[in-house]
Amino acid sequence: MLKPSTPKADPAPPGSRQAPHTARPLTILYHHRTAAADGQRVHIDAIIESLRAAGHKVVVAAPRLSAAKAEGPPGPLNRLLGTLRRRAPGWVGEILELAYNLPAAWRLWRLWRRHRPDILYERYNLFLLAGTWLARRKRLPLLMEINAPLADERAAHGGLSLRGLARRLEQQTWRRASHCLPVSTPLAERVRAAGVAEQRITTIPNGTDADLFHPASHPSPVRRALGLQDALVIGLAGYIRPWHGLDRLIRLLTDPAMPDHAHLLVVGDGPAIPAARQLAEKLGVSPRLTVTGVQPRSAMPDYVRAFDIAAQPTVLPYASPLKLMEYMAAGLAIVEPDQANIRDVLRHESTALLFPPDHMKSFDLAVLRLAADANLRRSLGMAARAHLLTAGFTWRDNGARIARLAEQAMRVQAPQGTPPRNESQA
Repeated sequence: MLKPSTPKADPAPPGSRQAPHTARPLTILYHHRTAAADGQRVHIDAIIESLRAAGHKVVVAAPRLSAAKAEGPPGPLNRLLGTLRRRAPGWVGEILELAYNLPAAWRLWRLWRRHRPDILYERYNLFLLAGTWLARRKRLPLLMEINAPLADERAAHGGLSLRGLARRLEQQTWRRASHCLPVSTPLAERVRAAGVAEQRITTIPNGTDADLFHPASHPSPVRRALGLQDALVIGLAGYIRPWHGLDRLIRLLTDPAMPDHAHLLVVGDGPAIPAARQLAEKLGVSPRLTVTGVQPRSAMPDYVRAFDIAAQPTVLPYASPLKLMEYMAAGLAIVEPDQANIRDVLRHESTALLFPPDHMKSFDLAVLRLAADANLRRSLGMAARAHLLTAGFTWRDNGARIARLAEQAMRVQAPQGTPPRNESQA
């Protein structure tokens, strides 16, 4: 069972069968600066849909040039910012990010004036301050969803020039939120270290649509289309970077203990793919590797159901992998690193096989063990899906938790004896 960061604050901690509902519909102003058409967009759209399905009014404040759907190429805003970052010094792009707060603040204020929301819900982004400004000025409760420690992440991977300023603003933004919603316990620890009080932190991992990513009830059309009807399919999905360990899976195909009919299916693309193809050619296993490229989001359930084993050699230590929830919902046998963020949702030998992250030979042995044991694959997959459902790792459950935390934040924010404002009182 997942242990939430704040048992008192979390109205329905993961591990409960059903998240509670709020007493009345809320008007929620949802603010984000995400222009990517990837897993971030899946998360955003799913949370909005779950809140609306529960009867809440959700007003979205977002970049006007952002991509509209969670599939296809990056949106115009992302392409523009990408071009600027490639051609200008790093600090120029970061100043532009800070300047974005001016039109964002204007947009938020107009939406607040028109809809008089009960609460502001914001997906945290680096240098994004407009939501904090509005919340402080209008005494509006602010829920802050935190998916990554972006100051450290960008400094380590994407490049960051104004590092000191970025870290100070990040910590200040977290501290000024009414309640912080990190997606993993390691991330919750970082939020706590930034000075956020324990009672204002609730861990809410990613979710999925368990009805959409259900186990296969008939042969996968993807397996037929790719000629993998009789194969043992080891799968990996997503944007594949060199540190994801795809090369490890390719080398594993050459292990004498690996069944001859094992096939590696990579659903996605990324900078690690060219080197992976070269390695497969060098080792003589190219016919046993299929890379599909980026697929439409609507097709992903069929691709995931084509897997027999979902194996991921490395995972960021603070992430809540979206695809992990999809693997669980599809009832797959899963191999993941044994680290705190993965233990938020999986248990070794119960719902998955976990291996020490610093001992990759254990990863190899776990995959080989599953490859040789169909009964174990089946039992782990069934247990993973059952745990996902009972623990409430679905978008619907997450939406219910968010709404309940919103009500709590409204009670804290409102002056004593004053009922929370709703739309009819605006």
